[in-house]
Amino acid sequence: MIEAESFLAAARERGFDFYSGVPCSFLTPLINRVIGRAIGDPEIRYVGAASEGEAVAIAAGAWLAGRATVVMCQNSGLGNMINPLTSLNGPFRIPTLLIVTLRGEPGRGDEPQHELMGRITTRLLDDIGVPSAGFPDHEEAIAPGLDAACATLAETDLPYALVLRQGGLAEASLDPVAPAPRPLGQYRDLNEGGPRPTRIAALRRVLDLVPDQAALIATTGKCGRELFTLADRPQHLYQVGSMGCAGAMGLGVALNARRPVVVLDGDGAALMKLGALATIGAQGPENLVHLVLDNGVHDSTGGQATVSANVDFARVALACGYRRAAACDSIEGLARALSESLAGPGPALVHLRIAPGSIAKLGRPTISPPEVARRFRAFLAGA
Repeated sequence: MIEAESFLAAARERGFDFYSGVPCSFLTPLINRVIGRAIGDPEIRYVGAASEGEAVAIAAGAWLAGRATVVMCQNSGLGNMINPLTSLNGPFRIPTLLIVTLRGEPGRGDEPQHELMGRITTRLLDDIGVPSAGFPDHEEAIAPGLDAACATLAETDLPYALVLRQGGLAEASLDPVAPAPRPLGQYRDLNEGGPRPTRIAALRRVLDLVPDQAALIATTGKCGRELFTLADRPQHLYQVGSMGCAGAMGLGVALNARRPVVVLDGDGAALMKLGALATIGAQGPENLVHLVLDNGVHDSTGGQATVSANVDFARVALACGYRRAAACDSIEGLARALSESLAGPGPALVHLRIAPGSIAKLGRPTISPPEVARRFRAFLAGA
């Protein structure tokens, strides 16, 4: 058993300064001490996520903005993490230190829902290409354990996991701090009721309006492909997988960068991780603009309908704590809403309803994901 503070101090010495995750009772001392450190140390940040996969994406964005990151979760949450770990961190070569608990460890009594995952946790990590080791179980093991983790992270540019067993951390209390309630933000209805624009026309207008210092994160599918077709720039991040993670990744960037951050999302993707809107609203980054390009279908997979016809993303965003939100269905409405959103303060969401379909013979980014990530990181570092 070790003190959480001892681990955190050693991790801080090795550069780890950004934490995200979802609680587990085994992690309580560590999360409590991280929160306590974040209150007293402006260089430490903890972001509680709505889901484990969201936490991975938040940390990926923070890494792109220059932070060394840690993601904490219960082993049952590995199921939620597999997609971003394999289709975001993997292809883009984004490292993060994972601390995963071992609920349901064979030979120890636990709740029945943990039994299977307790048997397969380390095997599952191996299967998705995440090397792992046991979490340090005594004070003298902390430094070498972290040094081994850092060496692997640097060598592979991929995640590395420390697996925490029951009773591995001494108890640590938390002085609860309730977040201050935020007044309902400003809503703008700019709908005109005419023919809906195409996505590529909307993206052209976005490129006309966003300042040169803005970072753009495009969701997976045809949004990123059309953005690449229009203009390939270092400040563009084209997600090639990890559907639903653009908003969370944008949050991780925005919390650690002063420049404007514009997330180009889709209706299907935004619905997949709708909880990210609540996390964004709670964190309140003033430099984040979230644009949902809603064509009502899964365009990349044959045009199957989503349920977005019944969803008012702008009002959902306001209910989640965004400072402003606008609904529009024309290029003119987009221009007004985006200009006002960029003027700040955010976070702001613009919900643009567009027509299904894309340009013919649409290509794909020809630059590799690791190169996209590293030039994007270099762009952010140039602020």
